[in-house]
Amino acid sequence: MKQFAEFIPLIIFFVVYKTVDIYAATGALMAATCIQMLVVWLKHKKLEKMHLVTLVLVLFFGGLTMFFQDDAFIKWKVTAVNGLFAIGLLISRYGFRKNLIKQMLGKEMTLPDVVWDKANLAWAGFFSFCGALNVYVAFNLSQEFWVNFKVFGLLGLTLLFTFATAIYLYRQQQALEK
Repeated sequence: MKQFAEFIPLIIFFVVYKTVDIYAATGALMAATCIQMLVVWLKHKKLEKMHLVTLVLVLFFGGLTMFFQDDAFIKWKVTAVNGLFAIGLLISRYGFRKNLIKQMLGKEMTLPDVVWDKANLAWAGFFSFCGALNVYVAFNLSQEFWVNFKVFGLLGLTLLFTFATAIYLYRQQQALEK
């Protein structure tokens, strides 16, 4: 249920885009994200760093989109989020010696640091790829194609990469148990 709630602002963005336009959808995304963060705060009395980054970027790029009536800003938000996630994974690992992928999944499985490092690098690369792909799609294809890509394409890619990571980690764990 929690994972579904994470997608509510994206669903609202998509529905409003399809029924009105990109600017109404951007405003709806900003409002829905604020409401979502308020609900999370009231329920847990804290926001995760990822939530804060997302909120700030949605408000920043959404605000620029609304102020200038230019959809390029909201298109850049996707690349900024992916870029920050990639940089965050790399800085936390190589700057602070904390592997975020291991911190998220290490309670579930015990693996050598080299395996966690490969998974961390793979996710940093994946986020970088998604950010670059978003730039291409956003600025070389139609707005409608970009919205569909943002909602369905990136979600599909993320699910596939999550599945591939799970298979990789599971196989590594199986190899250790033999």
